[in-house]
Amino acid sequence: MARSTVHIVALIASLALVSNTSAEGLAPYKIVGDGIAESLTGSPGDPARGRALVLARTTTCILCHSGPFPETRFQGDLAPDLTGAGNRWTVSQLRLRMVDASRFNPDTIMPSYYRNDGLVRVGRNFTGKPILSAAEIEDIVAYLATLRN
Repeated sequence: MARSTVHIVALIASLALVSNTSAEGLAPYKIVGDGIAESLTGSPGDPARGRALVLARTTTCILCHSGPFPETRFQGDLAPDLTGAGNRWTVSQLRLRMVDASRFNPDTIMPSYYRNDGLVRVGRNFTGKPILSAAEIEDIVAYLATLRN
């Protein structure tokens, strides 16, 4: 194989690798009742990473929700306070709310964080992609489950 052909093959392979990581396919999950019992990743999330994600403005959680975050100014008041979330909802229920909140309320303003179809007003960079990865969903669920009164 000529040297230029090897470079082209290597470039195509690297582009395929990049596109596979940037356009994550959704992990299969099964909705049972009002929740998703099984972890999307097959393992529990990390509550510390989940807390950081909840407080990150990029996930938008804190724009609508408030909670036990004394260090964070300008918490939202459009959605339920997250204080005691682990008492109000099971891990299974929390997971489904993160994956697709519209299953509980079709008119909700909460994003469906782990869907990639049937969405409207999606930015070009996010078309066909979930907002959060399966691991990020699991981290947030693990953190929310620790919020008990």
